Amino acid sequence: MLPNDPVMLLSTINLKLRDFYSSLDILCKELDVDKKEIETKLASIDYRYDAELNQFK
Repeated sequence: MLPNDPVMLLSTINLKLRDFYSSLDILCKELDVDKKEIETKLASIDYRYDAELNQFK
């Protein structure tokens, strides 16, 4: 289960992307989470996914 708080979500997602998943799509598929929901929550704190760096910035 992923955190609801956007700041905690950011930390969790970036850690998982860095250590375990080669893309956001793979992370979402493996964890069975909605990619759009993650992107929307993190956009609320001005973070966007950078596919080239494989992290939210």
